[in-house]
Amino acid sequence: MAFQQAPYIMLNGDAASALEFYRGVFGGGAVDITRYSDMPMDDAPGEPDWVMHGQLELRNGITIMAADGPEERAGRSKVEICVYGDDRDELEGFFRALHDGGSVVLPFEKAPWGSWFGQVVDAYGVTWMIEGGEPAAESA
Repeated sequence: MAFQQAPYIMLNGDAASALEFYRGVFGGGAVDITRYSDMPMDDAPGEPDWVMHGQLELRNGITIMAADGPEERAGRSKVEICVYGDDRDELEGFFRALHDGGSVVLPFEKAPWGSWFGQVVDAYGVTWMIEGGEPAAESA
């Protein structure tokens, strides 16, 4: 198998709703969820109905994963997820959908390097950078 990478978002009780939200934003198949109560573990680090592992396969083959855990586990590191592509309208749609319940850090607009760029924090506290839409400006 070729090397792959997927964002793994650590939350504190919101993983299932976050994955459903991302399915609505980006499209994709069913959200596959294993809850702590599904596993034979007496010392699970979260509530029984929390997500031990959740996964969403997007239409384009990208995978988004998420799990719930105690607050000291969620948010251990700062990661920003970059979504990029050629279709400005599609990217702007992602930006607007991710903004629902969240906040805009930088509006989605023409960037000095020639393409479009925006940054948003979604309702789950995840920061997304949306970039592309036009080729980068050619250097003189």
